[in-house]
Amino acid sequence: MKPYHGVDFFKTSRLLSAEEQAVQATVRQFVDRSFLPLLKAHHAAGTFPTEIVPELGELGLLGPSVRIPGGGGASYTVYGVICEELERGDSGLRSFASVQGSLVMWPLSVYGSEAQQRRYLPELAAGKLIGCFGLTEAGHGSDPAGMQTRCRRDGGNWVITGNKMWITNATLADLALVWARDTSDGKIRGFLLERDDTGFSAQAVHGKFSLRASDTGELIMDEVRVGDDRRLPNIEGLKGPLSCLNEARFGIAWGAVGAAADCYHCALSYALEREQFGTPIAGFQLTQAKLTDMVTGITAGQLLAIQLGRLKDAGINEYSLVSLAKRHNVAMALDVAREARSILGAAGITDEHSPGRHMNNLESVYTYEGTHEIHTLIVGQAVTGIASFR
Repeated sequence: MKPYHGVDFFKTSRLLSAEEQAVQATVRQFVDRSFLPLLKAHHAAGTFPTEIVPELGELGLLGPSVRIPGGGGASYTVYGVICEELERGDSGLRSFASVQGSLVMWPLSVYGSEAQQRRYLPELAAGKLIGCFGLTEAGHGSDPAGMQTRCRRDGGNWVITGNKMWITNATLADLALVWARDTSDGKIRGFLLERDDTGFSAQAVHGKFSLRASDTGELIMDEVRVGDDRRLPNIEGLKGPLSCLNEARFGIAWGAVGAAADCYHCALSYALEREQFGTPIAGFQLTQAKLTDMVTGITAGQLLAIQLGRLKDAGINEYSLVSLAKRHNVAMALDVAREARSILGAAGITDEHSPGRHMNNLESVYTYEGTHEIHTLIVGQAVTGIASFR
């Protein structure tokens, strides 16, 4: 297969600044040099390649848009470009970076105390600490307001009890940002739990066919006792976790484009080399129709992502805009992955080629950080002014 140099049919790279293009090239090289050679073995084993985490930190790919003591604060468009290239490698790689940056570092930078920021943010940015985000529960995914995890005040401490499910980085995490409902007033509060806290544990989810090169697990809090210095002091209520999800969804909208682009590149390369009836299958009308649909969808996704980045950099950060982009781009990428797999024929179901892996991964991306259906209703509310869910 030909080396990957990006998919740019509509010249969308002209919309990126020189700095953004330089970041894109750096991350692309990192994925090709450091990540992809490890991917097949980790995908087969169902593990995440933690050996690349220090390099992610050295390159500034963990929370690049998060302001940390002594640095940080790149544009959101730069962050989006990073996510696109990481997910071109694998959704598990982009998921790791999204959780670290958008779901742990970002809320710490916005809702955490100065002491918490000084203690955790530099280590998270460097990849010396790994974080996870505990919101989803086995019985409460799209309805986080129904969470059963509880916290209660006990003198100067808090006691947290409950379980969180489908948590990325669960068994790898040194630090977990966990949300719980206060038994005294019903308000949702965020807490920072450390790996060695008594009563805190994690166990892996096994048997995944999707996001295999990603750590997914359950967090278990059995009367975990922490001081008030571990509570996020500057937020209470559902606004806290939902605002974090909006940050992560932004990265997903970009990342899905990268997965789609890799699938398209693989399918096009294969179609130009694979011969049937004495000619490359790229010369067949039905194959060309598939490739045209794929590159059209990718182009639309690229334009959506870039405009979303420009709006966010300008301070326009409406939930419905992020939902529309996440909804469209993930569905587009899943369609592209399926079409790419069909062009590859039987070869598409093996790990020799990437579309089958992307296709399975995107089934999870279609669901997490707000299901496709929930994002449909968020946009529907924005369009009509009528909420169809609480």
